[in-house]
Amino acid sequence: MALLGRIGALLCLLAAGSALAGEVTVRKGQSIAAAIAQAAPGDVIRVERGHYPERLVIDKPLTLKGINRPTVSGGLQGDTIRIVAEDVVVDGLIVSDSGDSLLDQNAGIYIQPGAHRAVVRNCDLTYNLFGFWIEKSNDVRIENNLITGKRDYRSASRGNGIQLYNTNGARIIGNRISFVRDAVYVDVSHHAIFRGNRMHHSRYGTHYMNSYYNLWEGNDSYHNRGGLALMEVRDQVVRNNRAWANSDHGIMLRTIQDSVVENNVVAGNARGFFIYDAEYNTLRGNLIVDNIVGVHLWAGSFRNVVERNDFISNREQVRYVASRDETWGAKEGNYWSNYVGWDRNGDGIGDVPYEANDVVDRLSWRHPMMKLLLASPAVQTLRMVGQQFPLLRAPSIVDPHPRMNPDHKNWRDWLGKHFPGTR
Repeated sequence: MALLGRIGALLCLLAAGSALAGEVTVRKGQSIAAAIAQAAPGDVIRVERGHYPERLVIDKPLTLKGINRPTVSGGLQGDTIRIVAEDVVVDGLIVSDSGDSLLDQNAGIYIQPGAHRAVVRNCDLTYNLFGFWIEKSNDVRIENNLITGKRDYRSASRGNGIQLYNTNGARIIGNRISFVRDAVYVDVSHHAIFRGNRMHHSRYGTHYMNSYYNLWEGNDSYHNRGGLALMEVRDQVVRNNRAWANSDHGIMLRTIQDSVVENNVVAGNARGFFIYDAEYNTLRGNLIVDNIVGVHLWAGSFRNVVERNDFISNREQVRYVASRDETWGAKEGNYWSNYVGWDRNGDGIGDVPYEANDVVDRLSWRHPMMKLLLASPAVQTLRMVGQQFPLLRAPSIVDPHPRMNPDHKNWRDWLGKHFPGTR
């Protein structure tokens, strides 16, 4: 009898669990908001294809799943969807037409403080001021969404594609974001992963502020004003990204410490890297190719490890503003396509150091037609005189072990990828 009692109790628990995980279908002409109001925590609300002109508040843990891409339109007022509860999933919807108040932070999907572990995936967010506004909500997952802003607004009047403020543990993966102010804006948000996103036609592809212990990996930033801007941050890992054809910089490192920037492609930008007030960072294995300026370095940016990078066909390899030399490549060296030294013992390392800023370089920057004479005996003599007489020498990036061959064999694939109208 005791055994039968336990089996009966177990069956009751299973029945109760099934009741908690109910499923409701909303059809064209019905109300999603009414279904949310009637749903129990844990329910799945299936929304069939159709146009639903309503603003939604999800105030209980449930799943809102679109069938064949239904559209939820906010009517150009407020937030189209506001997530209030924890453990909400939104999947497969078109979310459109939020209001346009920057003061009220109108968004396609607003994840308000305390709505932890929200998941939004496979959605199209279109013609919203902010695509997502995510504030004080931890472990949020934003995956495989298409986000486009109010592209008829001027840039300063748009919101950001994804705005993270005061969050922990976010996962921003596989999203496509365009025609917003900043594609991804990150402020006071830590331990996040940004992977496999594509960001274009915005002010910044990504704009980081005051955020630590984040991973930025495998993203594409192109046709923006700036590709990736890391400001007032530390303990970042930035690897395997591609920042190309941005009208200003590919990657900005401003007031950054203790970070690793490795194996990125930075091509066809006005400035490949803009490095300002950066210390104790490692830049390794990056391809910096066909930028107007490969690296613009200034404002006390020193004590960084810079090894095995390829600097190829940049009009100006390094623009260095400082009062003393800075050594890059102390252990393994970097490749410089304009290095004119030799390798007599065939070890793959140049026999004389590379200096980024000598007298000839500075003259060629000021007088571009002089490059036609770079191979002439007179110009080579001037270069030699500048090396021998310190009075003619400018502070420079010095690489004592310049590599004779680049590590990136496919560097030619990145030539000619420029922001329209900049070359």
